[in-house]
Amino acid sequence: MSEIADHWAKDDVFARIVEALRRAGKSTEALTIEDLSPIDHYHARGHAATVELADLLDILPEHLILDIGCGVGGPARYVAARFGCRVVGIDIAKPFIEAAERLTELVGMTTRVSFAHGDGQRLPQQDGAFDGAYTQHVTMNVADRAGFFREAFRILKPGGFFALTEHGLGPAGDPHFPAPWSDDGSFSFLCTPLQTRSLLEEAGFENIVIEETGAKYLMAYKGLMAMVAEKGLPPLGVHVLVGPSAGERTQNAARNIEEGRTQPVLILCRKPG
Repeated sequence: MSEIADHWAKDDVFARIVEALRRAGKSTEALTIEDLSPIDHYHARGHAATVELADLLDILPEHLILDIGCGVGGPARYVAARFGCRVVGIDIAKPFIEAAERLTELVGMTTRVSFAHGDGQRLPQQDGAFDGAYTQHVTMNVADRAGFFREAFRILKPGGFFALTEHGLGPAGDPHFPAPWSDDGSFSFLCTPLQTRSLLEEAGFENIVIEETGAKYLMAYKGLMAMVAEKGLPPLGVHVLVGPSAGERTQNAARNIEEGRTQPVLILCRKPG
């Protein structure tokens, strides 16, 4: 767990974000979730992917939602603001949780969004506590995927939804590294979409719908590379959190999709009612 956590964050993430905001001309005295959106949706395709996922979710204001692998909290804040619900975020990286809490305080959302340090394979939450749960580009690092899905099933109320996005394993073989989720293939645990479906079924989920999203991701990666080639890196973006290897990771992410080594998917399913 510690090695994976260190891959994602092992220094003062909040300070890096504040410095990036300063360079972008954003004041922390009057910060909004829109100001943060270029940097705080720390997963492939960023804010756009969060919106796309949220479009599929039937969340009501009285619902309590769990964000598994919440990063610095951008999706949790977006979901809470959009639906008027409450969201709990959990992540294995303490610097992410610390940054998520401070950013949530800055945008005045602490009554609706909270965070906890923990592992999605051993969730600390009680049985049947949540109306829905989602995880975005987390499962590529999950060794015990069956256990991860059982935990998601356990904490849901009957009829609750579970949604996930991930880079699935494609038919052409192992991915090129470094990739966004691994430097060299260490703690990389990709499954094919069919394997993931089978594990979700074994956990008890039903009504499983899988959408292939590779074309969208490839377009986004290529668009980002073209923009950076023309204009350079913007002051705000997830590259601030990724570090100097962001460009190579993006190139490999695109190459992996093109060569059929990864197969991005969006999956939605439910716990029986």
